Amino acid sequence: MDYYKFSILCPPDKMEILIALFSSQPFEMFEEKEEGFDAFLPVVALDRKVEIYVESLRQQHDFSMVKTLIPGQNWNRLWESNFEPVVVGDFCGIRADFHPPLQQVAHEIVINPKMAFGTGHHETTFIVIQHMQRIAFTAKNVLDFGCGTGILSILASKLGADEVDAVDIEEQSFLNTQENAKINGVSNIHAIHGTLNDVPQRQYDVILANINRHVILDSLPTLSGRLLAGGILVASGILLTDEQMVVEAQKKAGFRTLEILKKNNWLSIKSVRQD
Repeated sequence: MDYYKFSILCPPDKMEILIALFSSQPFEMFEEKEEGFDAFLPVVALDRKVEIYVESLRQQHDFSMVKTLIPGQNWNRLWESNFEPVVVGDFCGIRADFHPPLQQVAHEIVINPKMAFGTGHHETTFIVIQHMQRIAFTAKNVLDFGCGTGILSILASKLGADEVDAVDIEEQSFLNTQENAKINGVSNIHAIHGTLNDVPQRQYDVILANINRHVILDSLPTLSGRLLAGGILVASGILLTDEQMVVEAQKKAGFRTLEILKKNNWLSIKSVRQD
């Protein structure tokens, strides 16, 4: 898949809020620089709505921007050259297959990142992993909704999950999840290319949804129906400013909030489906 790289030049104190604002659109990766950041958008995702939104941000926040086309093969090289290991305390470490083994972590995940989103650098993935440290996965059935590179699915498997269904609308994510599952020697992950409608018609003990606020809100009725009573939903990809909106929507859909974790401009909500 080809991508557009939006190179944003802005003051350091505006970087975090601008990345958060760009994240409300279908940008899939952000790379911070000394004087700004790069935002990566699939070519197929660039439409008039996105263009208008980005231009409105530029006018409101007064930053300069350059857009560059990155062919798929160049994107892969860029992605690998900038990928660094991620360590979530002593609980989980994530590295590429070309990095040396990580020491002193309970669970090591090795991935071939390619260009699927979800390398663990993003704050939302980081705090979902923190949530997972306090969830019992043994013998549970899990749905990873928006699986990206499959990191969360692989971790759920390593934590003792019985079966894991991993779904993503992007074909590259579907293929990368399959590849990374093999690298990590886990055989109970069922990767699915599609939407929630393509997921097996059954209920789960745990659903991990690290996507974005819009998809989560639209999917809450379906997610509620796919969770067993007492099942756990971890919803992430949510801006701090959207906390109350999402909590209230989850409450109306039959969820009770258990824990909210925050990192920079992002939060993750762990909730339980009530009887």
